[in-house]
Amino acid sequence: MKQKVTAVFDIGKTNKKFFLFDKKFKEVYKEYASFDEIEDEDGYPTEDINALQNWIKKVFHKNLKSEKFNVEAINFSTYGASFVHLDENGEILTPLYNYTKEIDQDIVDEFYKKYGPELEFTRTTGSPKSGLLNSGMQLYWIKKTKPKIFKKIKYSLHLPQYLSYIFSGIPISEYTSIGCHTSLWNYETKDYHNWVYEERINTILPPIVSTETSINMNYNGTRIKVGAGIHDSSSALLPYVRSVKKPFVLVSTGTWSIALNPFSDVPLTTEETEAGCINYMRINGKPVKSSRLFLGNEYKLQVAELTKKFNVDKDYHKTVEFDYDAYFEIIKDFHYCFKWKSFSDKNMPTKTSYSYNTFEHAYHQLMIELVQLQVESIKRIANTYDIDRLYVDGGFTDNDLYIKLLSHYLRGMKLRTTKASLGSALGAAIAISDAKLNSKFLKKNYALKKHVPFIIK
Repeated sequence: MKQKVTAVFDIGKTNKKFFLFDKKFKEVYKEYASFDEIEDEDGYPTEDINALQNWIKKVFHKNLKSEKFNVEAINFSTYGASFVHLDENGEILTPLYNYTKEIDQDIVDEFYKKYGPELEFTRTTGSPKSGLLNSGMQLYWIKKTKPKIFKKIKYSLHLPQYLSYIFSGIPISEYTSIGCHTSLWNYETKDYHNWVYEERINTILPPIVSTETSINMNYNGTRIKVGAGIHDSSSALLPYVRSVKKPFVLVSTGTWSIALNPFSDVPLTTEETEAGCINYMRINGKPVKSSRLFLGNEYKLQVAELTKKFNVDKDYHKTVEFDYDAYFEIIKDFHYCFKWKSFSDKNMPTKTSYSYNTFEHAYHQLMIELVQLQVESIKRIANTYDIDRLYVDGGFTDNDLYIKLLSHYLRGMKLRTTKASLGSALGAAIAISDAKLNSKFLKKNYALKKHVPFIIK
């Protein structure tokens, strides 16, 4: 008897992953790949969409023939801000442009002059000015600089929906891709922004369906359910939304630390927009208020400096645990010591300066300052008196100082940490499942750990 499974392609910028999940969402098979980048017509490096497509088909066909597994459904989680443009025959018209590619400033200025003011546009779309990282801007750029190609576009599909299209042949749009800092969506009117209609961009965007939509297909003689695809950040949030009934904030830590509040129904305020908050979107079209902090990157740079200064092993910082004496010595006459390398902050000095003669003391000072920034980032998107649950996943869950200081500064919140290495892939599997999740799901699948409130007296 073959095991019934759901297949998921989880496509990151670097690593391409394929998973099979059983009925209880346990991983039963995985396969990884990576591809060399190619260059677009300007010589800029970008994803090889043909190599990706060929790998996806090859891996899936192999698993359809498996003696061990019966693939009943397939879904796709990928990075966002990336469009695949198709002509009337379904052929790809352009490279998969890299969202880090810069575009002519004159085009950007023209756009905001026409559809601004910039702050109000950013507030209503939840999308700061970020060039091609706003995928809507890519469509405007193509229309202005490559009008002949633009006229040939029948459909523009975000990458998750293009992968779905490979299997179903049906072009669709869905909320999480539209809502991830694309500049396409007006969160106040709950519709495409008026510029989309004025530029007739809406004519090449397929009909919007729910992210939970699946298409029943006969694929190479096998009955299979094909998902609509999902943006990876929204996908990683989904297991929490489905299994936790009370309002919460999720902080996903890594190179970027992203605080997500999926329980805010109001559009961004001008103040939040000025502070750098953006919106993502839930699978039902509701906004997810978000703030980003370049925490992991800054931590890496500052720890490298401390390691060199105090001549300790490069991994020594991982062994340092919270020390009351060091904390109180710093707090009794607290002042900011670190000048940040990745961003600026109103409290930082003009240069890094401290008088500590041990790595441990300097490291405590660093973590106190970084966690204070993290707390500000969380409070920017959530009233921590109304929302009393805080989930933290990613790399900083193993950092003793980070967790204890966060617990101390947000002592009204119940802190939980999770290990969500399968986050976005698992979310994609859940999105096309009818399974009901409960609070035990995070404990079983995410190594959920409760933390006793850490109050420093």
